[in-house]
Amino acid sequence: MFKTLQTYKLLFLRLMLIVAGIELSIYFFKIGLLFTGIFGLCMVFLIVREMYFYVRNFVLIYDKTITSILQNDFSSDFSKHKFNRNYNDLFQLYETLKNKENEQISKDIIYRSILNNIETGVIILQKQDSDWSIFLMNDYFSNHFNVPKVSKWKYLKNQLPALCEIIEEDNFHETKTSIDISINEQSKQTFVLQASRTEIFEQDYFIVLLDSIQNVVEKKEKDAWINLMKVISHELLNSITPIRSICQNLQDLVEQDSLSTEDLEDIKNSVETMLRRSDHLQKFVEGYRKLAMLPSPKKEKTELGNLVENVLQIMNPLLRKENIEVQNSITHNYQVNIDQQQIEQVLINLLTNSINALNQNNQKQIFISAEAKENRFFIKITDNGKGIEKEIEDKIFLPFFTTRTEGAGIGLTLSKNIVEAHGGYILNKNEKGKTTFEICLVEDMN
Repeated sequence: MFKTLQTYKLLFLRLMLIVAGIELSIYFFKIGLLFTGIFGLCMVFLIVREMYFYVRNFVLIYDKTITSILQNDFSSDFSKHKFNRNYNDLFQLYETLKNKENEQISKDIIYRSILNNIETGVIILQKQDSDWSIFLMNDYFSNHFNVPKVSKWKYLKNQLPALCEIIEEDNFHETKTSIDISINEQSKQTFVLQASRTEIFEQDYFIVLLDSIQNVVEKKEKDAWINLMKVISHELLNSITPIRSICQNLQDLVEQDSLSTEDLEDIKNSVETMLRRSDHLQKFVEGYRKLAMLPSPKKEKTELGNLVENVLQIMNPLLRKENIEVQNSITHNYQVNIDQQQIEQVLINLLTNSINALNQNNQKQIFISAEAKENRFFIKITDNGKGIEKEIEDKIFLPFFTTRTEGAGIGLTLSKNIVEAHGGYILNKNEKGKTTFEICLVEDMN
């Protein structure tokens, strides 16, 4: 601000010199000093000319700088003017914006590089008026689906109609579903479609992620194997380490010339400990074999209402003992194509899990419900227990994972395996202080 006022003062001073020069020249002409008057006019002319070029250069530099800023063009070089203090604020603004623009470009390059190197198809749409344009399409999407990096939604629709029609049917709203897409007229492949919508600085964006089912399954299987090997290694070491230590102690005892009463007592206790650890290890192996050798389900049409009633009759003594209120809201007698014994075992496991979760509650409630929608059948078992801690939410379905000292840790894992063998899935939710286990099966209704 100070430098701007200084510039205005210099311009004002030049104007005053011009006015004074003209008045002096007129005065010299009046008193007959012709050459002095002409000299005065020449000086005025030189001052006007200098002022013209000064203002012209000033305006040109400001105009060039402001135009560069407005057009995001930071290629101009103003180094030859950097010693002119009149432009310090202007050039400082230019350099600040230039640095921010370079920083933003660097971030864009990094983000695009990350998106182009992940094995997930990504497209980001930007709404312009009533139409959508393609803001970003990563290399995986373009290469995997053999789609050129087009700029308009209508062009993408010509290339991948199956994908675009599903998105348009949902009116560009958030969705998560599976989709079959044929690539290069080959057999269809199944993908997981996740779409979300967001608004940033009054700009509407729609983000679409496509993952190959095969990649998702392979990753899940790899994670499951890693976790399983951790559990097996942990259990084996927990049994083998103390057994080896006891064996070493026994070896030292039997090598003695004579055994005292105290030594015999140590041998007895050591053998008992080895037996306990051996029994634990045997139960562990039996549990693993039970999981690994799960028979294929023998499906037949089963009335769910009757199945749930049978399970409740089996569990009734334990429910009454724990004073648990069960609310069964299954009124419609759905028929589902399942292995009755296996799904019965799943329901028993889930009810047992809920009963254990209600230990600390004064008012103990379990809610059972079912519904059919979108060619799927959902069974929900909800309790008002303490819920599942966030730290272990992703571990509850792991083999042999348990928070109970007397638990084997295979109930939920076995339930998950049974449901998946039926072509469905099982998941848990924590909602409003209640824990829900939801079973999803393929619906088969008359």
